[in-house]
Amino acid sequence: MRTQGRYLALALLLAGAVALAQPEPPELAAATEQDPPPPGQGPRHDGPPPPRANRPPMERAFHGPPGRWWNNPEMAQKLSLTADQQKKMDDIFQQSRLRLIDLNAALQKEEAVMEPLVSADQPDEARVLSQIDRVAQARAELEKANARMLLGIRRVLNPDQWKKLQADAPPPDHGPGPPGRGRPPGR
Repeated sequence: MRTQGRYLALALLLAGAVALAQPEPPELAAATEQDPPPPGQGPRHDGPPPPRANRPPMERAFHGPPGRWWNNPEMAQKLSLTADQQKKMDDIFQQSRLRLIDLNAALQKEEAVMEPLVSADQPDEARVLSQIDRVAQARAELEKANARMLLGIRRVLNPDQWKKLQADAPPPDHGPGPPGRGRPPGR
């Protein structure tokens, strides 16, 4: 029984380390992204964001540019966005922004509560499992709010604009793994 408890503690410690090593959620990055640069000055970042195999399903399906891409003059022209569409997307973004920031903070708080529980010499299994549920719930709420925002932005686009946006976006990342079954070699 003691060995089983040690394995549980080790598994929880490893899971906590993996969770803490995750990059900043894109919804927070998008919520803090400023307006795009003036024409001719290029993108605000040096390249596409690093691929994330663990992106939520709505983000993987959307796989559009990060941040407030609809305010980028080149992208707006490429998609033939109207000023009304851009305003609607800005409104959706602003309405979601504070909620996403709050939900991300709530997730970080629950993860911070988890750290000492799994780091204890003798973790209390009931407390750890209860906290895992709270972390999972906080993560789910954050992902749902982000999905609602992305879905709202997508609804502003007409089918042709959506197809152009999808064609312009990099292919979705399916995470690490062996080539084959849809994975290109070298990944």
